[in-house]
Amino acid sequence: MQNHFPLWKNLLVLLVFGIGIIYALPNLYGDDPSVQVSSTLAAAVGQEQANRVESEIKNAGVAVKAFEFKDGRILARFNNTDDQLKVADLLRDTMGSNYTVALNLAPTTPGWLRALGANAMYLGLDLRGGVHFLLEVDMDAAVRQAEDRYTDDVRLALRNAKMRYQSVTKDSGFIKVTLKSAEDKPALLALLDKDFRTLDITEPEAQDQVWLKMSEKEVREIKKFAVAQNMTTLRNRVNELGVAEPVIQQQGENRIVVQLPGVQDTTRAKEILGTTATLEYRLVDVEHDVQQAVAGHVPVGSRLYYEKNGNPILLDRRVIVTGDQIVDASSGVDQDGRPSVNISLNGVGAAKMGKLTQANVGKPMAVVFIEYKVNTKLINGQKVRHKEKVEKVINVATIQGVFSKRFQTTGLDSPQEARNLALLLRAGALAAPVDIVEERTVGPSLGQDNIDKGMLSFVVGFALVVLFMAVYYKLFGMIANFALAFNVVIVVAILSMLQATLTLPGIAGIILTVGMSVDANVLIFERIKEELRNGNTPQSAIFIGYDKAFATILDSHFTNLVVAVVLFAYGTGSVKGFAVTLIIGILSSMFTAITGTRMVINWVYGNRRVEKLSI
Repeated sequence: MQNHFPLWKNLLVLLVFGIGIIYALPNLYGDDPSVQVSSTLAAAVGQEQANRVESEIKNAGVAVKAFEFKDGRILARFNNTDDQLKVADLLRDTMGSNYTVALNLAPTTPGWLRALGANAMYLGLDLRGGVHFLLEVDMDAAVRQAEDRYTDDVRLALRNAKMRYQSVTKDSGFIKVTLKSAEDKPALLALLDKDFRTLDITEPEAQDQVWLKMSEKEVREIKKFAVAQNMTTLRNRVNELGVAEPVIQQQGENRIVVQLPGVQDTTRAKEILGTTATLEYRLVDVEHDVQQAVAGHVPVGSRLYYEKNGNPILLDRRVIVTGDQIVDASSGVDQDGRPSVNISLNGVGAAKMGKLTQANVGKPMAVVFIEYKVNTKLINGQKVRHKEKVEKVINVATIQGVFSKRFQTTGLDSPQEARNLALLLRAGALAAPVDIVEERTVGPSLGQDNIDKGMLSFVVGFALVVLFMAVYYKLFGMIANFALAFNVVIVVAILSMLQATLTLPGIAGIILTVGMSVDANVLIFERIKEELRNGNTPQSAIFIGYDKAFATILDSHFTNLVVAVVLFAYGTGSVKGFAVTLIIGILSSMFTAITGTRMVINWVYGNRRVEKLSI
């Protein structure tokens, strides 16, 4: 028969429709303003801490909608955002540095839906409110850091080879090695060819010199790695802040977009995101005169630093361990009650620290705190941002015994400084400094206003389309309206299953798919009417209408799909979100407008003699 679906095809459409309804349902339940408390230590939050939090909230006189303690995490739900913010500030003051207190929106989805893995879509910054940062990575600093590492490595290689040299300096992108005797040049070239093959070697006119430089390919790789590593580090830092559904993505070659939905404390967010802080552990040079170094005669194997009180100190140029070898850090206090940071090293760092402390018991070791700061100065009436690298010795202590994997660092000014440093060390050091070049804040009320306007535009557009189709195409139009609702349900369900973040452009994409879905049905229905005018029977008109319109619908949807894929591939941020919604909508539209409506029309007109169609 011409207009009849086999049983399996009917069941398939109904199954898709049923799954779509189940996974789209969570979006109707909304969220509760909540405060989440989790531990920054390896151990999870215990029942004692949960009772303490519940007691603190009760004593503050704030009404709690629900209090949950599960999987080592505390979640308190509230009736409004005012209570949420009040409790968050209270708990940050009372819980201490070992706990992260984060604002959150907890879904009110019923348990039976959550058991099926059905969750609501996340809301983007423009719908939920929060802060938006545009960070610029200092590529030149990343390259300079690589040159510094190479300079130190070359100097160390020359010492290990017992090769006499006059100087190893960095100048205009070159690492210039000056030997004490030109006769050692062949041995130097052999050493460089063996251990530094990635560097380009230049032989100047001076016979006792060799110049080294990183290749253009390596410089590009360093810059690319700096952005990738910074994105990973920023993601770790955001996780430490406890922000739900953050957006962290690259924009262009050297910029990173960070969006933190629900965050209103921009000062705290900037402090954590923009700070480049790490530690270095070095031995103190006790063999040379510090005053001579201050006068400009710094020994070859040493570097001049200054302590927090301004006193100069000579440290060994070789670094024992650095911040990137730290795997865990937590703030606390030492035996004298001073703020400290408890450090845990990885295997490589622990081995180096253990070997060095074993060989240098009784000798002093210093902790160098390194931070990049951005200062804004007025020059000729214009604000100019100036980057500054701050290095200071925060602690000098005598090595009393052998230690390797775990130890304690003191010398910090305040418990807050210890907490921030511990957080930054846990998250990892930035590969290159970042500068916040743009900052925007979206309030929760504006986000709700965006939701209301977006939903209003969707409802009005949907209603007008439904009205037009019902009036112009009668019963066929009502069937198309069913497919239209079916299409929206599937799009929302797929976005929810993917746990996508819905933004205003995403809502625009859904509205656009509504028009595209109707457009496909208009093509089919007009072709059916044309076949009826040509004298075909109603059953033949339906069959030919769907059959002949399919190629046109496929062509139009395919071209739209190509555009959507290009937008997704080359777009960023909201453009990419719009493209995702559009791609899903195009594919869903093909299914609902052709297969969905055909199934219902077959139910109504199939398997019987029909004299007239309601079209």
